Amino acid sequence: MKTIVRRMLIMLLATALCLPAALAELQPENAVPSLPAEPVADAPVKALKSVYNGNPISSEIFCADPTAVEYEGRLYVYATNDHQQYIAKGADAENTYERIKSFVIFSTDDMVNWIYHGTIDTASIAPWVWASWAPSVISRVEADGLTHFYLYFSNSGAGVGVLTATNPLGPWTDPLGHMLVSAQTPGLTDCPQPFDPGAVIDDEGTGWLSFGGGVAPGGTDAMPGTARIVRLGSDLISLEGPIAEIPAPYFFEASELNYINGTFVYTYCSNWKERAEEPRIPVAGMDYMTTKTPLDPESWVFRGEYFKNPGRSGFDYSNNHTHLHKYQGTWYMIYHTMSLKAAMGIKGGYRSVCVNELPVDEERVTLTAVGGTSRGIVKPLKSVNPFETQPAASRAAGAGLSWNAPGYTLNMESGAWTRVAGVDFTDAGAQGTFFAEVKGKGTLEVRLDSLTGETVAAVAFDSTQDFVTVQAPAALPDGTHDLYFVLSGKYIWFAAWQFAR
Repeated sequence: MKTIVRRMLIMLLATALCLPAALAELQPENAVPSLPAEPVADAPVKALKSVYNGNPISSEIFCADPTAVEYEGRLYVYATNDHQQYIAKGADAENTYERIKSFVIFSTDDMVNWIYHGTIDTASIAPWVWASWAPSVISRVEADGLTHFYLYFSNSGAGVGVLTATNPLGPWTDPLGHMLVSAQTPGLTDCPQPFDPGAVIDDEGTGWLSFGGGVAPGGTDAMPGTARIVRLGSDLISLEGPIAEIPAPYFFEASELNYINGTFVYTYCSNWKERAEEPRIPVAGMDYMTTKTPLDPESWVFRGEYFKNPGRSGFDYSNNHTHLHKYQGTWYMIYHTMSLKAAMGIKGGYRSVCVNELPVDEERVTLTAVGGTSRGIVKPLKSVNPFETQPAASRAAGAGLSWNAPGYTLNMESGAWTRVAGVDFTDAGAQGTFFAEVKGKGTLEVRLDSLTGETVAAVAFDSTQDFVTVQAPAALPDGTHDLYFVLSGKYIWFAAWQFAR
């Protein structure tokens, strides 16, 4: 009973800190010695993405339509849970999205090593949803001193819902019990599919919401007439004032809003219609428009394409959805491709979230046109401190792992591995100790800079009922290195790790 109570307290503490339970649990002072550690006999599992590439950010989980918010130095990315459709329909079934009723959450503090935090189950939080896609998240500190998060999302193509929380990992609640926006919303006309929301808070603290889809009566391929913007109420879960049209040429979907240097930046995906007379707007690319007066349709200026369809950057053609975000002084484009699906050799149209830098001229509010890459972000913004407890769920790459293990690493194959980028051992000294929080039976080896690199530490364990902290001598390198954690045995839960001088 004491063990159960302790674990509940640890999980509550970890949730409050927005960290996996394991991160609060590693206690080197209580570590037990490693069993005799034999070298891993199985060859490392083949990766679905190169260790030299940053994209996609996860090689285990299909996800799409990203959005992001910063909180206490971490960037939290939310995305449509394509993996739910993949599990329900199978690898070669077309991704028709109707089974998706959840969002996935990832976070990072260096743009290279990512933690998967699990899902937001919209089916249980808001049972009225038909399907949940394309989130857009904003946050603000409110009168109670807490940061409040507002996650707007598509209820299939029917409208926009909203969830709220006071922690980026939840728990999330449904404050309305129904859609915030639908085709029947007062003041909304000629917009048959008011979905794909984009939200932003301007410098005056006012919230704004964009959305839209379909073709208005009398609309054309060149001007469908269904992109919309509206001011949010002070509670951010209501609408205030008129709903205005954004005259977005060849508009299709994927509305998003940014606010840069006093200017509203509206981004959207253009449609698939042929347009020989308008070469500035290639099919299914991401385009942008700007204004300082968003409720005046005539004030919007079309600025052109800023992100190519993935099919024009060497990936499969797919729908297109992006989020532009400034984090730690750099602008990033977060988007999706079908690169993981292609690496797996399956037919279903399942998507994966990727990230690249995107140069932004804030003075002129100009976005540099780019395309997606497999390379992505490979240089961490900061180094990892190996002498502090690190969550094993944080990784830049891996293979042979379970997708259904938020906050941990769980291997499904012997020879599974993870890579952590940018670990700084500078002036560590030659000898030290390695600690790992694990559950299961097997061996964990720490290799330097590659899967075949020098083994600097190894622990063996046999604890299938509970987590245990094990320790073993370590040969500490100097400088900054990538670490590869290689697991022998199956179904090993790897929770946290740490070195000591």
